[in-house]
Amino acid sequence: MEEIVNKVAQSGIITLDLEDYYPAEEIVEFDLKQYLFMEMILKEKDFRAALQGLDWEQYRNKNVGIICSADAVIPFWAYMLVMTYLEPVANFAAFGDKKHVHQVQFMKRLANIDVNEYSDKRVVIKGCGDKGAGEAAYVEITRLLRPVVKSLMYGEPCSTVPIYKKK
Repeated sequence: MEEIVNKVAQSGIITLDLEDYYPAEEIVEFDLKQYLFMEMILKEKDFRAALQGLDWEQYRNKNVGIICSADAVIPFWAYMLVMTYLEPVANFAAFGDKKHVHQVQFMKRLANIDVNEYSDKRVVIKGCGDKGAGEAAYVEITRLLRPVVKSLMYGEPCSTVPIYKKK
């Protein structure tokens, strides 16, 4: 009886699962709308007073997206002022909705990958998952790995789509 040989295991292919870098932390939004007069106009004195009186501890160790859901013209300094309060308490804060903040965090995590560990290796970027890494993550990992890998593939080691092969 012939021994069953796992050719995938012998191929030297490394599987990289983007979901390992997927941010799991909760993201909340800070909406400037509630601090506007009639939800339309920013009055500097009232805005500053409202921010000073706010319990910023509610944002402690949270990831925060700064938005304005009202159709109002908000001066840039207002967003800057909000950030001065969030920066000391929040885990992370950025301009944008939850989806944008999530993507920014995902890109930061991918940027921290030591690409040298994939140098001249055959790499498969796992294609299926429960969380849905999204297009931006696949584009970013390709940008990061393409200069160093021997080959880059998408899918599963037993069934891949070739993306790049060093010549």
